[in-house]
Amino acid sequence: MRKIAVLNQKGGVGKTTTAVNLAAGLAQCGKKVCVLDLDPQAHASLHFGLTLADNEASIYDVLCGDALLEHVRRWVFPNLAIVPASLDLAAAEMELAGEVGREVILKDKMDMDESDFDFVILDCPPSLGVLTLNALTAVDEVFLPLQPHFLALHGLSKLLRTIELVAKRLNPDLKLEGIVLCMYESGTRLAAEVSRDVEEFLQVSAAQSPVWANAKFFQTKIRRNIRLAEAPSFGQSIFAYAPNSHGAEDYLSLAYEVLAENSDMSLPVQAVSASV
Repeated sequence: MRKIAVLNQKGGVGKTTTAVNLAAGLAQCGKKVCVLDLDPQAHASLHFGLTLADNEASIYDVLCGDALLEHVRRWVFPNLAIVPASLDLAAAEMELAGEVGREVILKDKMDMDESDFDFVILDCPPSLGVLTLNALTAVDEVFLPLQPHFLALHGLSKLLRTIELVAKRLNPDLKLEGIVLCMYESGTRLAAEVSRDVEEFLQVSAAQSPVWANAKFFQTKIRRNIRLAEAPSFGQSIFAYAPNSHGAEDYLSLAYEVLAENSDMSLPVQAVSASV
C-alpha cells in the first residue's frame, strides 16, 4: 500500500483537485483507493458530493475521539472510498495541542486499519499545523502540487524544511516524491521560467537532504481547464463530470505515471469503464 500526502501550505494551487482526481484516476485504473480529508474546509468531501450532518462522524472523531477509520469511511464508488471531514475539524488543532503523542494519532489509527487499499491519499490542509504533522507522520510520500507562478514559489523552502524535520524526528521513511504542475499553460514564458527555477532549486539543494534528493517533476502537467473548476460544484470527479476533457486526460495520465513508479503494481491496458 502506498500512502501519499498531497501537500502545499499555499491555497489555490490545485491541492484538493489533485488529491481527488488522482484518487479517482487510480480507481479508474482498477486500484482500490481511500482518500482522507484532513482539511477543515472539507473540500475533498464536497468534491465527492458529501456534506455531513451535525451528528455524522468524520475524521474529527478519528483524531479526537475513539472512532476508527472503518467506522467513518464512506464508499463513493466501487474502488474509491473517502474518510470525510467537517467543520468540526477546525477545532482539532486546539484540542490536540496538549495531547501527548498528538503527531502520531493518525498513524496509529491507520496502523489499526485492516482494509486492503492499494493507495491511501491524504488531502492536507493549507497550513503546517498539527493536522499536517499527523499526515506527514502517517505517510511515506509527499506529492507537491505547484502552480507555475512566482508567488506559488513563496514558502517552498520552508515546506521542504518542515518535511525534512518530520522525517528526522518522527518518520524516517518520509520523502518528497515529486512535484505536480497544475494550472499549466504551455504557451506562456512564465510557466517555463518557474518550472526551470524550481527544477534548478531542487538540483542545487538535493545534496542538502536525502528527503528530497530524488524528488522529480512528474512528466504529466495538469493544464488549466475550466471543467476541473466546475466539477466540485456538481459533487463529481473530473471523470464523472467531463470524461472527455483535458482535465480527465491529464489526471488519468498522472495516475498511469504514478502506477508506473511501482513495479509491484501492473499498468492497466486501459482504464476500467466505470466513471468515478
